[in-house]
Amino acid sequence: MNRSRYAIAAAVLAAALLLWFLWSRQHEKSPAADGGNIAAGPASSKSPAATAPEQTTVYAHNLELRKGANFRIYARWLRGTMEPVRSDRPPSLDDEESFLFRIDRGLIHANMGDVETFLNTGVVTQSPLKNIHLSGEGQSLKISGTMRRMLVPLPVEILGTLSPAPNGRIHLAVTKINVLKVPVKALMGGLKIEVNDIVGTKPAPGIEVSNNDLYLDTTKLLPPPHIRGQMSGIIVQLPDIVVTYGDTTTDEDAELAQWHNFLRLRGGTVEFGKLTMRDADLTLIDASGDGWFDLDLATYQQQVVKGYSRMTPENGLEIFMPGFGHEMPSGSVSLETLRNRERPLPQVAPKK
Repeated sequence: MNRSRYAIAAAVLAAALLLWFLWSRQHEKSPAADGGNIAAGPASSKSPAATAPEQTTVYAHNLELRKGANFRIYARWLRGTMEPVRSDRPPSLDDEESFLFRIDRGLIHANMGDVETFLNTGVVTQSPLKNIHLSGEGQSLKISGTMRRMLVPLPVEILGTLSPAPNGRIHLAVTKINVLKVPVKALMGGLKIEVNDIVGTKPAPGIEVSNNDLYLDTTKLLPPPHIRGQMSGIIVQLPDIVVTYGDTTTDEDAELAQWHNFLRLRGGTVEFGKLTMRDADLTLIDASGDGWFDLDLATYQQQVVKGYSRMTPENGLEIFMPGFGHEMPSGSVSLETLRNRERPLPQVAPKK
C-alpha cells in the first residue's frame, strides 16, 4: 500500500516537472518573456516608414541679404522654408552652401546697378560681351555692351522680354539684336550675330540658350545663400528688377513693409555657431533703425557679437544685432513692435 502511494506521488511529481519544463520552453519563445517587449518577437514583413524631418519655416521683412561680394537682394517680405541641401546634416547659418531658401510667397528686389556689377565682375566674365549695361521698363529689358567681331569692337544691344519660367528660372525672350544701333542684317548682310555669339560657346553655369532665347537659373548663376521658388512675376521698375512669388497684392506689400526688419526661423533643426537648435525658434532682429536689415551670412557672427540676445518664454532665442558695417545702438524689440515700424525700439538696461 505504501509502495503504491509512493509510486503515485512519484508519477504526479514527474508529470508536474514535465509540464513545468514544457511551459518554460514555450515561455522563452513568447514575446511577453521580455517584459512585454514586442520587439523581441518576429520582425514585421513591412518596415515602418521613415519620419520626415520637420521643416524650418522662414519669415523675413525688409531684409537686405548679401550674396557674395558683388550682389545683394532686397526681400521686402517673404514666406517660405529653409531646406537642407544634404540629407545627412541640418542647415547651418555658418555654411551658406548647406541650405537654400524656398520661397512660397513674397516680394524681392534686385538693384540694376548690382546686377550690372555682378555681370561685369562675376562668373559671366568669360562672355564675349563686355562693359554690360542694363535698362528697361516693365517686362522689357535692354542689355548693352561691347564685343569683338573680326578684331573690331562692336557696340551691341540685346532687346528682350522678361517672364517667369518653370523650375524657378527667368526667361528672356530675345526680340532683336542690334550692332551700332543698326539691325545686324541691314548692316553686314551675311554676318549674323546670335545669342550664342554673345554668351560664348560655353555659357556660365545657370545660363541656357534655347531657340535664341536665354533661360537663367539664379540658383546656379548667383552665389549663396541660394533662393528657389516659382516666380509669379518679374518686371523692371527702375532702379530695380522686382520679382514676386505667389499671389501677392500691392495693398499687402504696403502693409507688410511697415514691419520692422528681421529674419525668423521656426521649426526643424538649425545650426549656428557652436549651437544646434531643435524645434528652432530663432529671430535675427535689426536694431540699427535703417530702412533695410543688411545681413551678410558669410560674416554674420561679427554682427552678432556687436549685439545682444535673450530667451523668450517659449524657449526661443532673439538676437538683436546691427546691420552690416554698423555699430549697435541701444534698444531691443518685441514681436508686437515688429509689426509696426512707427513704434520705437525699447531701451536696453544701462551698462554697469
